Amino acid sequence: MGSGQVTERLDWHGKKVTVAGLGVSGIPAARVLHGLGAHVTVVNDGDDERSRAQAAELGAEGITVRLGDGATLPSGTELIVTTPGWRPDKPLFAAAAEAGVEIWGDVELAWRLRGPGAAPWLAVTGTNGKTTTVRMLASILEAAGLRTAAVGNIGVSLLDAVLGDEEYDVLAVELSSYQLHWAPSVRVHSGAVLNLAPDHLDWHGSMEAYAADKGRIYEGNQVACVYNVADKATEDLVREADVEEGCRAIGFTLGTPGPSELGVVEGLLVDRAFVENRQKNAQELAEVADVQPPAPHNIANALAAAALARAFGVDAKAVRDGLTAFRPDPHRIELVEEVGGIAYVDDSKATNTHAAEASLAAYDPIVWIAGGLAKGATFDELVQKSAQRLRGAVLIGADRALIREALARHAPQVPVVDLDRTDTGAMSEVVREATRLARAGDTVLLAPACASMDMFTNYNKRGEAFADAVRALAATGDA
Repeated sequence: MGSGQVTERLDWHGKKVTVAGLGVSGIPAARVLHGLGAHVTVVNDGDDERSRAQAAELGAEGITVRLGDGATLPSGTELIVTTPGWRPDKPLFAAAAEAGVEIWGDVELAWRLRGPGAAPWLAVTGTNGKTTTVRMLASILEAAGLRTAAVGNIGVSLLDAVLGDEEYDVLAVELSSYQLHWAPSVRVHSGAVLNLAPDHLDWHGSMEAYAADKGRIYEGNQVACVYNVADKATEDLVREADVEEGCRAIGFTLGTPGPSELGVVEGLLVDRAFVENRQKNAQELAEVADVQPPAPHNIANALAAAALARAFGVDAKAVRDGLTAFRPDPHRIELVEEVGGIAYVDDSKATNTHAAEASLAAYDPIVWIAGGLAKGATFDELVQKSAQRLRGAVLIGADRALIREALARHAPQVPVVDLDRTDTGAMSEVVREATRLARAGDTVLLAPACASMDMFTNYNKRGEAFADAVRALAATGDA
């Protein structure tokens, strides 16, 4: 099991650091740097009531905060630490480049602050499935008796994990494309790119730039670069990566695995990568039924998690025990209720077409609930691939017309209910209409393929509204 590389410790005393953005990662970064003796200035575009309250709190601790001006580089800045949401084309970063000032993200900062003997990182990125895979990985590592935590773009802050009192053997790290963009020196034990589909292109500028940032997770890998056999773009990123000598490319597939791959054979998850004589031998890891729910994309997540755990030396029994113990977070292909023979499934987390496609592939026949904010997405390919599974569709939200038009083009036989309501109470009507279209044996699936913020605070609130409406339906027996 690898020890992880530890970079040279920096002397922060008196160093002038600018933190870009208050945010959930900006405030902890500012406090950590101030505690290390740096002169910290936080710059923030906004100047609202919440920002002023946060600024007052930090100011009382001796941290300078400049509100309403996130464009100007503070005089004497030696380093910028940015929150992930700040786009690379911000004027502040152009000014930093001109002045020769380095820019780090919170992940880069955490990496640089690790101490001697720090826990190695097993890292996961991809357009969809990151959180589930990282939590599966942490469950497997715990089953192996290892001290671990699921951290990064999920739950626990990496800064807290790196600087806290708790000692870890290994960390299961979720990394977004934003975080990887600002993490030039991170070198993980083993990393995985689960999949690649167009997303956040407004931030990255192009699909090529987005993919390149995802691919940074493979740079300097020590043991394994885990890729998706069904998604050639992930394998291409492995080929382009500069890794440590001896590091291997490990594929995962929903089909029969070849040598150096993990896959599925007759209802079993099997390993042909971390076994002796992988040309002839395979190691059973778990049954497909051990993975809940056993939807295809969730099996792929489990195989990726298992590959990273096996790269770290975890035995087959711990893989099975960890997967059996794992339950996904809410709003991820979650069965809410069965009412009158109809299954109601909440996948509100499917906020883009790639995620919705995976969700739709898991059920048949389906009454599909979709719509919201499209974020520039198009829906023709999604509808084409899913048309034969659809019993009907109920559309909601600001950009529902885009989905309605794609359905008219590619699935004209599918009955569509177009709900012109954007109030949060609309979900009760959505569920009633979906139930009317469904028959016993069908799945009513909330897989919106869109963001939620036109009608709901976030995808969690959207999923909760759906679940509440389904439970109300079940209570009345009106299905």
